Amino acid sequence: MTKRSDIDLLRNQSGDIWNVAVDEYAQGFLKRRDLLKYAALLGLTGLAASQGLFTSGARAANSGGTVRVGLGQPTKAIDPVTVTDPASIGVISQVGEYLILDDPKDGLQPKLALSWEADETARRWTFKLRPGVKFHDGRAVTAKDVVATFERLVDPATGSGALSAYKGILSKGGAKLVDDETVAFDLDQPNSNFPFYVSSDVFNAVILPADYAGDFEKTFIGTGPFKFDSFRPKQGASFVRNADYWGDKALPDRVEIKFFDDEQAQVLALQAGQLDVIPSTTRLELAIEGNPNFKLLSVQASSHDQVHLRTDQAPFTDKRVRRALALTIDREAVVKGLLKGRAIVGNDTPFAPIFPSADPAVPQRKQDIEEAKRLLGEAGVPNGFQVTLTTERAYDIPDYAVIIQNFAKKAGIDIKLNVLPQDAYYGSATFGSSPWLDSNLGITDFGHRGTPDIFLNATLKSSGAWNAAHFNNPDYDALLIDYGKARDLKAQRLAAGKIQALLLDETPLIIGYFSQYSRIVSSKVEGVRFTAISHLLLDKVSFV
Repeated sequence: MTKRSDIDLLRNQSGDIWNVAVDEYAQGFLKRRDLLKYAALLGLTGLAASQGLFTSGARAANSGGTVRVGLGQPTKAIDPVTVTDPASIGVISQVGEYLILDDPKDGLQPKLALSWEADETARRWTFKLRPGVKFHDGRAVTAKDVVATFERLVDPATGSGALSAYKGILSKGGAKLVDDETVAFDLDQPNSNFPFYVSSDVFNAVILPADYAGDFEKTFIGTGPFKFDSFRPKQGASFVRNADYWGDKALPDRVEIKFFDDEQAQVLALQAGQLDVIPSTTRLELAIEGNPNFKLLSVQASSHDQVHLRTDQAPFTDKRVRRALALTIDREAVVKGLLKGRAIVGNDTPFAPIFPSADPAVPQRKQDIEEAKRLLGEAGVPNGFQVTLTTERAYDIPDYAVIIQNFAKKAGIDIKLNVLPQDAYYGSATFGSSPWLDSNLGITDFGHRGTPDIFLNATLKSSGAWNAAHFNNPDYDALLIDYGKARDLKAQRLAAGKIQALLLDETPLIIGYFSQYSRIVSSKVEGVRFTAISHLLLDKVSFV
């Protein structure tokens, strides 16, 4: 239990906005972890270090050795500006760093930025950079490099993979040089969660030199704890400890990464003692289950498989039909069966329970076949209807599609499945046309984010780049602005509750669960860290 003196010390850290969160913590409405995350969001980056309440002793670890990693094949040339695939993110995270790291345990942690704060409108954010940081080629990192990095990411001409994340949030000219160690961001609209947008949550936002010319695979230039040693396309890469790193030096001498075309080959190499770390899938977890030589590491994420219902095409123009389909799904059964308990139930909005701003008072939607049939009768389709569900052949999604198909039959809804290869499913999404964006009913995987903002903007806003439901609701768009303006948790939760209630009523999306993110590692390895968006952090690894 937290002592009253500890609470008083916390209250002295900042002003009224912070004190609202402290009051919620003292009353038991906010967990210690979430309070720490909120502190970082406000820029109280010294809180973890200054309060014994938030710190724990670290075990001394041996240095040396080589960490051997198995990853899938990168889908294209590795480049932080355009990267989208997990393998490339895993490679880049050995050398590249962000202004802020969104740590799965402790939330936003200062990296190349030491501190950040917003003005009263939450429309201008100012970041102080860490002094003395150098790129691997010896050049000092300055605000000029940071401004150039973000100007590059919001420029449609660069092919940036972050364009959809920044749409409506940050535009060209929004990143501004204040002095050599200070950068300001003038946003398109107020956003109280903006630090997440310059964190590892936007995995393209690796800080690169101002003169970066797109030749990343030649040098793997960055500021991180490891630096480039070798790279072989389709085969792998190796990195060595960066002796000039600004922070604690990496424990391992080397990181060796091998690319695999097949996940089964990865687990065989792990079992043969040739690898220390590989990604995890349900099938691979079964292969190592009960074997003391391996362990499964997991973090809860906001990752989810989003079912979109095309609100501008029959039969889903009627929200009663959309709600009926959502009511056929037994979410608890999906979590226990398909996902082996490694997920939490979703409520058809992007507000995962791990987000402090989510309103827990909004009722949880549960399976109700009779209510689904009643709604279909009201909508004029008492005998159900036929529809095609189009989705991607990836992860557990095809199995999830079959489960949805079987649940829907109970209410008379006949779903035909159209499962496409990933590249065919996404098609020309960059240009606004693909089976994903055009299909009447579909399932799309969305990776973890530390805040719901990107999901709320990109998948549901009327102008959202990923709005496959073609949801166009002025009331929702207005609530989204209110949520962005909210400066404290109570105000955020109030706006979030209204958004959650509206989305349950309208049901443009079905979000049945939020998954955990896992890695499989050798039991001889300690200190493997990772984010739920595929970053692989190996600088603290030691061998036992």
